[in-house]
Amino acid sequence: MSKIPVTILGATGAVGQRFVQMLAEHPYFEIVSLSGSDRTAGRSYGEACRWVLPGSPPEVVRHMTVSPTTTDLPGQVAFSALPAGIARELEPQFASEGYAVCSNASALRQTTGVPLLIPEINFDHLAMIPAQKSVLGWKGLAVTSPNCTTNGIAMTLKPLDDAFGVETLFCSTMQAISGAGYPGLPSLDINDNVLPYIQNEEEKIQSETNLLLGRMVDGERIPAQITVSAHANRVPVVDGHTITMSIKFKNKPDVADVIHVLENFRGPLEVEKMPTAPAQPIIVRHEPDRPQPRRDRDAGDGMSVSVGRIRPCPIFDIRLVTVVHNTVRGAAGGSVLNAELLYANGLLA
Repeated sequence: MSKIPVTILGATGAVGQRFVQMLAEHPYFEIVSLSGSDRTAGRSYGEACRWVLPGSPPEVVRHMTVSPTTTDLPGQVAFSALPAGIARELEPQFASEGYAVCSNASALRQTTGVPLLIPEINFDHLAMIPAQKSVLGWKGLAVTSPNCTTNGIAMTLKPLDDAFGVETLFCSTMQAISGAGYPGLPSLDINDNVLPYIQNEEEKIQSETNLLLGRMVDGERIPAQITVSAHANRVPVVDGHTITMSIKFKNKPDVADVIHVLENFRGPLEVEKMPTAPAQPIIVRHEPDRPQPRRDRDAGDGMSVSVGRIRPCPIFDIRLVTVVHNTVRGAAGGSVLNAELLYANGLLA
């Protein structure tokens, strides 16, 4: 088949590089354009990009010229790794001009008609998209990925909510420095230290969890009503967010029931068949000291969420630990999987 031409917005940054890495040999998509800042535009990608991932930039993009970020770029799909402030201005312009925008930014997550997606858990939220044409007047469309930490939380909660009904969540995050983008944080701030504040992070976790676990009624998303209390911390780990969670349920399960539900969770069949989807979205670790970011962040090529230390909670019902790769599942990989979902549902025609 002929591949769908795509452009990557903000291609020289850390998340943009993940997009390049994941799309360079993708079976559905072909990179035809890369955009960057005024500083990088006009230079070859190999010259403009300070590659921070293992290895080197893929040969297919090394000599491609970085373009300014404008809505006359070639490509049918625009993968956005733009900073939130810039994305808030430009992503609606791209959708209005007819692009299918698959965004990793937070700018459009709360916008009317724009789905916030993790395909394994709320693929049916694609039913929101018709409102983008009728309400927003866009020729194209936009879908968004959730906050990198919320990915690990919502993926874990979804099967448990379906089985037992989640009422309340208390969570504390230990978030990798790559979540702050490149070059990250000053070494004197993060080395030998924990930063107990990440701007807007706790609010994103609390609101996005309920959006992701919401239900669709007549094309409208009805958010879930889970009470979420989140603490967000930056820790000296390169990649991989760790989240400790205590959960209260409507119907209290025992530990064995929780393990069974998580181990047997799979996405819809159409999602399982997608190139970027992991065989197991959730991997349960039974060792007493797992999951750990260094050992578990790359599970399922970085697309699986690892869960362990599942045990009773003396305050709520169940407590556990989860690890998610923040720049793969939590960023570029999640957006690529969203694009594959659009493709599978004929929305990229």
